[in-house]
Amino acid sequence: MLSVKELMARRRVRTRSKLRRQRTDRPRLSVFRSSPQISGQVIDDARGQTLVAVSSLDKQMRAELKTGATVEAARAVGKLLAERAREAGVEKVVFDRGGYQFHGRVKALADGAREGGLDF
Repeated sequence: MLSVKELMARRRVRTRSKLRRQRTDRPRLSVFRSSPQISGQVIDDARGQTLVAVSSLDKQMRAELKTGATVEAARAVGKLLAERAREAGVEKVVFDRGGYQFHGRVKALADGAREGGLDF
């Protein structure tokens, strides 16, 4: 029987391979979720470079939020990520949920990014 980490790694690889098969020239919005925090990055895979990164640990977010473990915090991180991405000239991305299910905080981050003006 596979461990939880091995199952997560399989889901992550499966998700990223599907994104690669689409062969879009859009950057990838990658999500990382831990128990107390959530973060997102906009990554240009062609250059191997992170364009924008936002976390619930950022100074701006810590001033606004009590904790990074809520749906409201994830939505706020998504909005700030979209704002910074648009400043960097990125408007269209592909959403990479990693190995996480698309609900709860991951979905809230995606909705916040959409509200902030990112297209995916």
